[in-house]
Amino acid sequence: MVHSRDVVRLPFESSTPGIARTKLAAFLTLNRTELDLIDNALIVLSEMIANAVAHGTPDTDGTMEIGWSIDAGRLELSVRDSGTGKDLTPRPFDEDSLGGRGLSIISRVADNWSVDLTHGTCVRAELALA
Repeated sequence: MVHSRDVVRLPFESSTPGIARTKLAAFLTLNRTELDLIDNALIVLSEMIANAVAHGTPDTDGTMEIGWSIDAGRLELSVRDSGTGKDLTPRPFDEDSLGGRGLSIISRVADNWSVDLTHGTCVRAELALA
């Protein structure tokens, strides 16, 4: 497994999850990641970006920072915006709800996730590779 990292700045727009999914899928494929993990990683990253766009604040250039890395048998995903992070607690999961499930999905699919409010809002999630 290649230990590598990639960071991209993408527009703070509703189309960004699709762009980021394509880039992440390519990165994971090049790193010979299992298909189940690729699927889970794409779900988690999509939810992280959708939450940032819905509740966060773009950087001064109208973008957000999105990153992923593989190290020590783990995939780490991160999304950072300039927002101040408000209620970052998963709501009870309700399959019938039309919204508000992002953090619940992330907490169910990722092995770990955390929030860093030091410089804007950075949400990180980890998934085990094996």
